[in-house]
Amino acid sequence: MASTDTLTGETIELLQQMIRNQCVNKGTPESGHEERSAQLVRDELDGLGLDIETIEIAPGRTSVIARYEGTDPDAPDLCLMGHTDVVPVSPEGWRNDPFGGELITNSDGVAEVWGRGAVDMLNLTSSMLVAFRDVVRRGVRYPGDIVYFAVADEEAGGVLGADPIIEQHWDKLHCDYVLTEYGGTPSITPEGTTVLLTTGEKHSAARRIIVHGTPGHGSMPYGTDNAMVKAAEIVRRLYEADVAPRIDEMFTDRVKALGLSADLESRLLDPLHIRDALAELPPGLARNTHSCCHMSFSPNIMTSGNKLNTVPDKAVIEVDIRVLPGDTQEEVDEVIKDLIGDELLPSVDIEWWREDMPEGAPISSTDTPLWDAMADSIRIAYPDARVVPSLVTGGTDARFFRRRGVPGYGAGLLSNKVPLAEFLNRFHGHNERIDVESLELTTQLWGNILDRMWK
Repeated sequence: MASTDTLTGETIELLQQMIRNQCVNKGTPESGHEERSAQLVRDELDGLGLDIETIEIAPGRTSVIARYEGTDPDAPDLCLMGHTDVVPVSPEGWRNDPFGGELITNSDGVAEVWGRGAVDMLNLTSSMLVAFRDVVRRGVRYPGDIVYFAVADEEAGGVLGADPIIEQHWDKLHCDYVLTEYGGTPSITPEGTTVLLTTGEKHSAARRIIVHGTPGHGSMPYGTDNAMVKAAEIVRRLYEADVAPRIDEMFTDRVKALGLSADLESRLLDPLHIRDALAELPPGLARNTHSCCHMSFSPNIMTSGNKLNTVPDKAVIEVDIRVLPGDTQEEVDEVIKDLIGDELLPSVDIEWWREDMPEGAPISSTDTPLWDAMADSIRIAYPDARVVPSLVTGGTDARFFRRRGVPGYGAGLLSNKVPLAEFLNRFHGHNERIDVESLELTTQLWGNILDRMWK
């Protein structure tokens, strides 16, 4: 293996270039422009004799698959998957250029790479490529194939990326395991270190709620059947929804990894007291903890009316709903109806945000050689670490593999420079950045996993 400093330097430079490529996914087919980073990936792997496939689902929405063949056709193949698109930014909220990719040392002497995607997930996409390329350069052969998959459109549901590629080009992408985001956050307490790795995720059950009213003149609002007013009440009920939590073994392990007081930990694990206990956590940590054990409702878009002096007869609410593994779309509809209430329900139509809303993917088992390889590799950096499975609250492209029966894990390895609550706030937030020590640990992690995967 090349020196740690060399590989870390390569990861930093590649991460900076990916940030500067500005592959901003606005959720429209014409956004993203992932062909910029797809070309970068091809250039980085050029001349290594690899089997490289470029797949463009829509103009400019380009993904790259590079395969390094193993020595045993019967051995399991491992895919390292990172997406190249990022979410939009509000530049006025940033202290530094969100697409500058600058390496900045903070007041505590910690060097960090700044920019949109530094956390989600270009740090992993770049470090995976560096570790993959290092293996190829050195001519190391493992029993199974290693596949590097730089994929487009993850931030808008994978409809122009992983989903159709897996369905239509499995002959190019085929693998038996996949590693992607998000995992590797250490929690260091007096009782020891716990590192969370993702084995499952919530899935989307987004809904469009159409609220009907009766038009009237805006100069006479008293007693009118105003669709916007009814919609506002529905928004309030959804926002304040008090759905019963699911306190299972995975959630319990997650809470115990936070290093909280015994009293607060106990109340977070009690369905009758969790609501009050969440209010005592830092905001970012509270949001994440809540979402890890609840069906969540976030009413994010509402449109209504077409003229200032006319009482609106229609309002449309779009709600981001995330549900836990095992919850069904039909159960979601029943919960929504209960939240809206009998008095408002006759005025409402409920539509699935997408006509083909799929059920969630199963949680991946930890009884696999890859899980063991990950746990052993993490203990190189954190020797006393307890590695536990965890749930991620947002969607990742791993779900498409899990639905196909391929175990998928969210991995990576962070330093202890940033508390978990602060790190979680950087996902899609202002001032997104990653420290160099985390880049070093993660780059080394991939190489260590490969060395242990087929033993």
